[in-house]
Amino acid sequence: MIELETALRSLTANKVDFVFIGGAAITAYVTQDLDFCYSRTPGNLARIVAALAPFKPRLRGFPEELPFFWDERTLLNGTNFTLITTLGSIDLLGEVPGVGNYDYVSSRAVEMQICEINVRVISLDDLIDAKRTAGRTKDQLVLPELEALREALDPKED
Repeated sequence: MIELETALRSLTANKVDFVFIGGAAITAYVTQDLDFCYSRTPGNLARIVAALAPFKPRLRGFPEELPFFWDERTLLNGTNFTLITTLGSIDLLGEVPGVGNYDYVSSRAVEMQICEINVRVISLDDLIDAKRTAGRTKDQLVLPELEALREALDPKED
């Protein structure tokens, strides 16, 4: 389980440009875990490194005995990262499969409050597309709830 509020406060305090996706986005609508799509500008990479460094990020599944360098160069050399931190699991996505890159996701994101902090969250339609594209069982299981939520939130025409 992710320490969502602590992670949020660190990301926003460091002025990281991000949009919640995955479990964190579902939390905003319905669950809890931290996946976010991030801007890949050099300044934002530096802010992500600063925001997450206190929580000792490492690649999930990466052998403990091998060195891992958490820095801007590491982020620059990859796009999507699955991390384990002292806060819990965090996935950084420079591109959301089935949806697009940060600029696209951000242009369609919605503002919400999570832990009394204003954040941008992937649109419900884009979250559904991302879950469909992922095709994993856990993603498929949440699709009916997300689709029902989309229907409930859709303004009804008389």
